[in-house]
Amino acid sequence: QVQLVESGGGLVQAGGSLRLSCAASTSIAGFDAMGWYRQAPGKQRELVASITRGGTSNYEDSVKGRFTISRDNANNTIYLQMNSLNPEDTAVYYCHGYRTGWGRNDYWGQGTQVTVSS
Repeated sequence: QVQLVESGGGLVQAGGSLRLSCAASTSIAGFDAMGWYRQAPGKQRELVASITRGGTSNYEDSVKGRFTISRDNANNTIYLQMNSLNPEDTAVYYCHGYRTGWGRNDYWGQGTQVTVSS
């Protein structure tokens, strides 16, 4: 059973930085893509950043230039470096990955809280 375990969330002041980590229980090279979603209270879950097996990354417009997604295949971990944080970034951040082959299988982490104070 594939598990994704996030870490690195916390409380930070506006303008600060955090780095989220997502450790997979299996080789991340087997995922077609992995990414980070976030969900703020009363809002829908949204994709923040994603990275494909080939290393192509994409970002939600509001985080471009501030967030960077990366992957470490050797350690089966992906990261989200978040700089210049603002209160609007406050949310629960979820790691996600999917694999295709015999259909599509999506995997989610349990989420980690990020709170940015003004």
